[in-house]
Amino acid sequence: MDLSGEDRAFLEQVSDAVFSNPFGPRRHAIDLRLGEVGDAADRETVLQRVLSRVDARLDAWAEGGSLRLGERSDALRPLMERALLFSAFHRFSAGIDAHIDEQLAAGAEPCPAPFGTELLELLHGHGMARADAIRMVAVIFQMRRAFRFIDRTLTGASPCMRALRQALWSNVFTHDIARYERWLWNRMEDFSTIVLGDTGTGKGTAAAAIGRSGFIPFDPRKGCFAESFTEAFVAVNLSQFPAGLISSELFGHVKGAFTGAIERYAGAFGRCSPHGAIFLDEIGEVEGPVQIKLLRVLQEREFSPVGSHQAQRFSGRVIAATNRDLDALRREGRFRDDFYYRLCSDVIHVPSLRQRLAEDPEELPRLVHAVIERMLGQPAPPLVEEVLAAVQRDLPPGYAWPGNVRELEQCVRRVLITQRYAGDGVAGAAGEDARERLRRGIDGGELPARELVRDYCRLLYERHGTYEEVARRTELDRRTVKRHVHGAG
Repeated sequence: MDLSGEDRAFLEQVSDAVFSNPFGPRRHAIDLRLGEVGDAADRETVLQRVLSRVDARLDAWAEGGSLRLGERSDALRPLMERALLFSAFHRFSAGIDAHIDEQLAAGAEPCPAPFGTELLELLHGHGMARADAIRMVAVIFQMRRAFRFIDRTLTGASPCMRALRQALWSNVFTHDIARYERWLWNRMEDFSTIVLGDTGTGKGTAAAAIGRSGFIPFDPRKGCFAESFTEAFVAVNLSQFPAGLISSELFGHVKGAFTGAIERYAGAFGRCSPHGAIFLDEIGEVEGPVQIKLLRVLQEREFSPVGSHQAQRFSGRVIAATNRDLDALRREGRFRDDFYYRLCSDVIHVPSLRQRLAEDPEELPRLVHAVIERMLGQPAPPLVEEVLAAVQRDLPPGYAWPGNVRELEQCVRRVLITQRYAGDGVAGAAGEDARERLRRGIDGGELPARELVRDYCRLLYERHGTYEEVARRTELDRRTVKRHVHGAG
């Protein structure tokens, strides 16, 4: 069977949709063309229209209920296969979501995944080789899981948050999903990531979205996945451990390795599954000897517990995060260049709350709604209105939210307890005060250089919302900028 030019053009558009980042504008534009609907249509309407058109074509091409993919030409088969995968992904999404919820509740023990068996039978029944179909069950599960974690755990619709979601999706699947599916689905351990952002922006949430979205094989004999994705993310805050205990926390130790080591301990790398990721928070705080040990793990993919010479294999991904200026630390010799270059396969920036609100003022109501719903387990519009009213009443215009989303969460709690929130008293009205001081000092010709730099940094921080941007514009290092913004100058 051959297809008309119109059919082929339709299939090529479906292929573009399959391989496009679902959080990017290009994917939405493709869906609008596929669904033949206008820009005013909502997302669900567009999707249902596209699915209806795709399924109608697949039904027309099926012979005896099967697409007979193995019998199609080399040019036609991949196009029809992608259309089938597009349809299957969306038709099974409710079953996958139910499994995700069940697994979240169950924890470490892998739950039965009936959708996996049904999906495998569907793909194989249409002529996909069984081994390929088993792998595609795992890829579809991974894609739906990644979409859920990226979409639902990162609240916000400002441009910088949309860009963050696109970056996280690309981190999991690369910018080319076709290449990922063919070559890289089981090679992502070689791609480490650095997550940067100010304190309280949500770097850990972004890292968790990556770490819980890795590829996990499907076992058709058991009807479940090889492991629970809830065990796939191991987080370690490096700043909370004394230098002498970090190695033990990371790599574990054997009994008797040191005073107090009364039993064997599996460190973070030992607990991390082959399909998971380890999150090293506050990586900018670790000193040279620990950096060297971590560098060796990244290079050789092996580590040894403290007190043991027996090497253990590490097959997971590494995600590191810091609110420190790594470029400044490298210039000062406090962060090794070779370690940095092993970590920086991808660098993701989590935006400040100040930047998000500057781009879209409606971000604040969205976040307050999300915080309260997460806190109570249900929406509570009257409480949202109460918090927003208090913020508008008590905080000055342009308040910088120096504690970012973490500060906002405490702001919500403070208002619910006391009906008011006055800010942290550091950066609130600094912008207006700084502007007036600069004007008076320049007009009077009596402004000390120290105060000039301090107030200029505060104005730039009010406008741009990140220490990194202020540092770039002033050619100061990040720590100096932060001191000017929040200190006495």
